Amino acid sequence: MSKINYNNRIFKAIVNDDNGFVTNNTTFYYRQRGNVLWGTYEGGGINVGTITGKVLDNGKLQFNYQHVTMKGALMTGYCESTPEKRSNGRIRLFEKWQFTSGAQSEGMSIIEEVVAKS
Repeated sequence: MSKINYNNRIFKAIVNDDNGFVTNNTTFYYRQRGNVLWGTYEGGGINVGTITGKVLDNGKLQFNYQHVTMKGALMTGYCESTPEKRSNGRIRLFEKWQFTSGAQSEGMSIIEEVVAKS
């Protein structure tokens, strides 16, 4: 797969494990400069969240995240995402994550680009 630039891409969650706070009402706004990745997310069970990480040479993403839930809990974690380019041109990210706060549970989720970037 050719290198993906995530700058100004918008994603929505389509699948998430029950122990996560992300729902299909959560929207992610990604930015990228060089191999540095950052962004924000909100909606669903998330009041506001941020990510900071990098795009690896193999195309995978590694980042830390933190968010405040709608109930006011501050949560932190680590995520590795594997991209897939869909036939419709959209990027789908398969994510393996683990909280580094609270019960430190782990899970999997899938987010997909809202509109393919030309």
